[in-house]
Amino acid sequence: MKLFRFFICLLVMVLGLQSVSTVWAKAPNTISYDVKLKVNGKLIQSDSPPFIYTEIGLTMVPIRFVTEALGAKVEWNAKTEEVTITKKNNVIVQKIGNKTALLNGRKIELGAAAELRNARTMVPLRFVSEGLGSTVQWNGDKNEVNIIDQEPVQPPVQPPVQPPVQPPVGDKTKELRGAWISTVYNIDWPSKTGLSVQSQKAEYTKLLDSLKDMGINAVFVQVRPESDALYKSKLVPWSKWLTGTQGKDPGYDPLAFMVEETHKRGMEFHAWFNPFRASNGVNMDELASNHPAKTHPEWIVKNSNKLYLNPGIPEARSHIIDTIMEVVKGYNVDGVHLDDYFYPYGSEKFADEAAFAAYNKGNIKNIDDWRRDNINQFVRDLNQSIKAEKKNVEFGISPFGVWKNQSTDPTGSPTTAGVTAYDSLRADVRTWIRNGWMDYVAPQIYWSIGFKAAAYDKLVDWWVNETRGSNVKLYIGQAPYKLGTKEAGWSTATQITDQLDYNKKYAEVKGSIYFSAKNLLGNVLGIKDVLKAYYQTK
Repeated sequence: MKLFRFFICLLVMVLGLQSVSTVWAKAPNTISYDVKLKVNGKLIQSDSPPFIYTEIGLTMVPIRFVTEALGAKVEWNAKTEEVTITKKNNVIVQKIGNKTALLNGRKIELGAAAELRNARTMVPLRFVSEGLGSTVQWNGDKNEVNIIDQEPVQPPVQPPVQPPVQPPVGDKTKELRGAWISTVYNIDWPSKTGLSVQSQKAEYTKLLDSLKDMGINAVFVQVRPESDALYKSKLVPWSKWLTGTQGKDPGYDPLAFMVEETHKRGMEFHAWFNPFRASNGVNMDELASNHPAKTHPEWIVKNSNKLYLNPGIPEARSHIIDTIMEVVKGYNVDGVHLDDYFYPYGSEKFADEAAFAAYNKGNIKNIDDWRRDNINQFVRDLNQSIKAEKKNVEFGISPFGVWKNQSTDPTGSPTTAGVTAYDSLRADVRTWIRNGWMDYVAPQIYWSIGFKAAAYDKLVDWWVNETRGSNVKLYIGQAPYKLGTKEAGWSTATQITDQLDYNKKYAEVKGSIYFSAKNLLGNVLGIKDVLKAYYQTK
């Protein structure tokens, strides 16, 4: 809130410079100019000194000290009459004549009662104190205001250049080279349902050995494909992708086995969950008796011939967190990983109006804003639950690669994607990053360098900027599954290595995750050999 207030103040200042005739609020007439303003004990001189509206006891101060105490980048577009103010990761866009602004893409009302006097913008003192997080000292005997800045801006300190260190495999400071292992539809493992325990185990260990041989040091294994489990759960049934029948015990604990074998090889194991998908079909007869679609049908929404847990129902969100926490508490996993499925893809309307009416405690007017708030609460609460149980377990999310297009939000990416995480899936990843609700983000940038609608390079630039200065690590979701397809740029395996080279431009990019394991090990266009050689020489 304090940073928000600061940006409103700065916004008022800039708009004031553009139009010296503007008065933002009608003010009382009784004025006293006998007041001094100091910042950190230093007297601020101005041709528009601070004053008091004595009728209401309101102190007005010039905003000059704001630019002296804290810096911000200001851009003015004369053609559109828009001013853009950027401070660290926060962006405000305001159009002249409007009394609303976009704060990080969110529309807000401007409540600041500011005015121009002698071509200088004056703001109420409360904006100064709240906006800067400062301590305001008022000396009535001297009519003196001293503002103590708690967070003065310091010039950046450049760390000394250190030679690169090559830690051993498994060290979390090393570049992450991950592979997604999908279990839904038996995409990666097991190869088909109904295999014996010995065959399933043999397939997994062979998969691990092959991945490690080509340079992969982490696996992200899908342990919750559709409100089921590849682990022994008290809350949801065994996955049908193991035995062919949902709820049937496979005869061993696959997750315990996989974690042990992965760690034996010095590789990280991240448990990958699809949180809200309940079933890839609508045939209730195929679901086990303890599947949530049967035990809590009131939580379920049918959409595009699939079943989803309604994110708008608090009990449904808590249930998902409980199933994830079974894994955090019971297994030695290195991380909890969520994919890009929150609200469903597609144009079919999601039937959650009843939940919107029943569970909208914040009285959010727009249903899409309410949906985003539901996902925000889920991400926040899951992160808190994980960290309360095991601080060393990393929590990360792999969202769709485009947050917003610039055409709908000037702070979005220079893309024209038909789907965006924010608008289509109601996943406000920016909010998650800025609040530190996850340890890493791995956007799925599944396009080639220079691709017209969504260029890989432009999107990497955008995500680097989003994570820069935060505590959230950036991994890039790579798309070897597109190799050999007709989409532009995927005719040779060098597209992947060119992308990896591009990633190295930025210290913020800490590694890559490949979708998926079978596409790497299938050696399409020689990608397995190319990557192995690349990782051995880089």
